[in-house]
Amino acid sequence: MTALAPAATLDDVLKAQGLNGSEDPASYCRALASSHYENFPVLSLAVPRDRRAALAAVYAFCRTVDDLGDEAPGDRLALLDAWEEDLLKVWGGEPRHPVHRALAPIVKALAIPEAPFRRLVRANRMDQLKTRYATFAELQEYCRHSADPVGRLVLYVLGRFDEENARLSDATCTALQLANFWQDVARDLRERNRIYLPLEDLAAHRVSEAELSGKPASAEFRRLMTFEVSRARALFAEGLGLVDRLQGRGRWMVACFSAGGLAVLDAVAAQGYDTLSRRPTLSGAAKAGILAGTGWRLATGARGAAVCPSASRRDGV
Repeated sequence: MTALAPAATLDDVLKAQGLNGSEDPASYCRALASSHYENFPVLSLAVPRDRRAALAAVYAFCRTVDDLGDEAPGDRLALLDAWEEDLLKVWGGEPRHPVHRALAPIVKALAIPEAPFRRLVRANRMDQLKTRYATFAELQEYCRHSADPVGRLVLYVLGRFDEENARLSDATCTALQLANFWQDVARDLRERNRIYLPLEDLAAHRVSEAELSGKPASAEFRRLMTFEVSRARALFAEGLGLVDRLQGRGRWMVACFSAGGLAVLDAVAAQGYDTLSRRPTLSGAAKAGILAGTGWRLATGARGAAVCPSASRRDGV
């Protein structure tokens, strides 16, 4: 019997990205990170110079796997399979993708395991198969794959991975993911037919799926978003202890992540929890203020909620 050809190969992945596989790994990752994330050059200063290439490679991996899951033409599940097959060669073999070639010496030097990378691949597989979440527990399981691995990878890059730091990082990363979901309720439904608001919460607040396509938001939707924003704030507060367990500029970087997520939640609250009429965003000036303000608070000895002032804020309509 003739063996079936794989549904996709790494050549298909490279073609989908407009690559040929000969790109210089470090240069490619650095360019991808800088072009897709405007704050990357600043945040990269938060890690020692010899870890910046590692941060760029980790970011490039996260960006690429998300692009394959969200934007690639063709059979995305097959492309993700081919991507993961090449990924596994990072730990034993000869990977071909420039991101994986960049990661190969890094994971060896920093003892980074396969698990967080593979969870990110699985999250993008889940996106192809699941567009609704019945319960908050289901959504948390999704975040365990889509968000939490990113924080764990950053801890490995900083050389500060341990189980307690990972636990606190997971809370922060899930909170960041939720902040992004609540910011993009309308866009996720319109562009990708995805609803991340748990269906049990929609029912409890008497909000129908049809309402998520309309505007302005109803009073019921605003109450739902008030509840969800409070839930995300609680997770930020839970993870805030990570800041004081870190040192140096890495501490500043992690504090900035939390401050940025909390600022998004503040933006949601500032427009009356109506994320259907307009997507809440942060201006460039606001982002710069977060970076500078967080650095100043840390430098002057502020701790806990003082690093992220809105961490203890109460929400209400």
